[in-house]
Amino acid sequence: MSHNPHPHARAKRSEKGLLTPDHCVVTFIDLQPQMLFGVANFDRQAIINHNVALAKAARVCDIPVVLSTVETKAFSGNMWPQMQAVFPTQVPIERSSMNSWDDPNFVAAIEQSGRTKIVLSGLWTETCVALPTVQAIHDSYDVYVVEDCGGDVSALAHENAMKRRIQAGAKPVTSLSVMLEWQRDGAARDTYEAVMDIVKTHYGAYGVGVEYAYTMVHGAPATPFPEYVVPAGEPRDPVGRLTRVL
Repeated sequence: MSHNPHPHARAKRSEKGLLTPDHCVVTFIDLQPQMLFGVANFDRQAIINHNVALAKAARVCDIPVVLSTVETKAFSGNMWPQMQAVFPTQVPIERSSMNSWDDPNFVAAIEQSGRTKIVLSGLWTETCVALPTVQAIHDSYDVYVVEDCGGDVSALAHENAMKRRIQAGAKPVTSLSVMLEWQRDGAARDTYEAVMDIVKTHYGAYGVGVEYAYTMVHGAPATPFPEYVVPAGEPRDPVGRLTRVL
């Protein structure tokens, strides 16, 4: 489980039914190639983007994170490198069961966090997300399912799974709504700039609007992005053949 202390003291947010950094644990379940291949109801690049944004927000707000994968070697492949880059030293909890709540190591990691509200992201909606959601609620956790971070093999499969989870007591949210609920106050400067950086990087028109306000209204310099470096190609001989042996 990841829990990276923020270098500055974090301003407290009132709870009263809302999500706060002090009451949440975030789980990312089965964000692996084979699972993404099967998604047919949402844009798959958007799913990657929203998961990375939520992952960054969890780090900014110093929220415990549980990563888990299923059948990495036999079927699903490694967790997406974009996600591993946000948690470079954290090893996902490997499972054989589609239901992470059947895995004692996964449940132990949730319990170790000491948090009562699970913000849950994963693939696919009807299995690897729905099953632990229903059972975590049975075990008295509040579960918030991040809908734009997941998807399923068809629109019907996703919609029925969402209905089932809502009927069980889960709350549907989006990655942006969760992050803004954690941040909530522009006066909370310990995390504000980092949250706005996530917005500018991952949230399209909203991010462009923030950049416009910073530069045109407040006179701030443009946000620096890393210069693009073209990856080096394979060495070739004068007639264009690869010089290394495949």
